[in-house]
Amino acid sequence: MIFARSAAMAFNRLVDHSFDAKNPRTAIREIPAGQISVTAAIVFVILNAAGFMIVSFFINKLCFYLAPVALLVILGYSYTKRFTPLCHLVLGLGLALAPIGAYLAITEEFALTPVLIGIVVLFWVSGFDIIYSLQDEEFDKENKLLSIPVLLGKKNALLLSRLLHVISAIFIILIFFIGPFSWLYITGAGIFIFLLIYQHTIISHNNLSKINLAFFTTNGFGSILFSLFACCDLLF
Repeated sequence: MIFARSAAMAFNRLVDHSFDAKNPRTAIREIPAGQISVTAAIVFVILNAAGFMIVSFFINKLCFYLAPVALLVILGYSYTKRFTPLCHLVLGLGLALAPIGAYLAITEEFALTPVLIGIVVLFWVSGFDIIYSLQDEEFDKENKLLSIPVLLGKKNALLLSRLLHVISAIFIILIFFIGPFSWLYITGAGIFIFLLIYQHTIISHNNLSKINLAFFTTNGFGSILFSLFACCDLLF
């Protein structure tokens, strides 16, 4: 996970560094600011991608065979804003592979519950990535980059984000009835869903001042708390 995440984040910064340099919000990032060279970033991506493949080999055969597919998704995401406004869903797909991959690492087989958790992640991440991209709508238009806010405008993009989070919440509840869970899981799910709702109450299409609170804080706390409750449910 560490190798994959590091490779994906660095690759994203690498392929977008020319756009980042033009955007006042992102011009302070390490590559456009000159703190990290393009060559160093390339080496970092290659080393982490190789590390991911090597570690996957020592987990089990299925993980090793699927590792290139995972890399293709998480690295390929960085180019999607150039040709599709559905880039948010591709990012969601990349993160959705995490719970599925974790289950494969332990059991070396597919199962319904981790796939459903992956679907939760897919719609959850896609929804909050749309919120985050609201702040770059004008910049993306000027530079011919695609996103849901560019396609639909801020107001409709927020509506779509809410819909995606509703779908995510529905699947979280569905998992409760399918998986071996009890009151601890549904308590954590309730907290998570509450924070999904909360982030939409503090953001509007004409007021993005609390976007960091919505994007970073609520999703960070929500995911950690949900994970703790679900893990305690399984353990105890």
